[in-house]
Amino acid sequence: MTLTIDDPKHLKADWPFYWISQLNSAYAEALERRIRHIGVDIPRWRALMSLYEDQYLSVSEIAEFSAQKLNTTTKVIQRMIKDGLVTTRVRPTDGRVTEVCLTEKGDRLRKLALVEARAIYDQTFAGIDPARVREMNTLMSELHEAMKKL
Repeated sequence: MTLTIDDPKHLKADWPFYWISQLNSAYAEALERRIRHIGVDIPRWRALMSLYEDQYLSVSEIAEFSAQKLNTTTKVIQRMIKDGLVTTRVRPTDGRVTEVCLTEKGDRLRKLALVEARAIYDQTFAGIDPARVREMNTLMSELHEAMKKL
């Protein structure tokens, strides 16, 4: 289906990017309400979760993974260092790169925040066939790859 902006039949409900932005906004609002009480905001959440699968990541890698600007991520990491949530080291294979790692305190906070995110996930996807969720993830991944080429 091809949509043109000046088409009188063009409705926002037919525009996938409308729904993507609405979904992202609703998720961020719900997540922020759930994690605020443990002292985590969305930028910290993104940094914490970036370090979920990898023990060490550079600030640039965290920025890319968390879809945040590098300068924002740098400031977030600096605050997290101050709060004892992460430490840094020089990357063993490249002395020019600084890597970030969760401390025990940071890992505990990540786990608490993940419980809240899991509750949102469970409530949101209750009753939706897991195969549809996998299809959606595949489609979004394909769209993301296509968008990176623009």
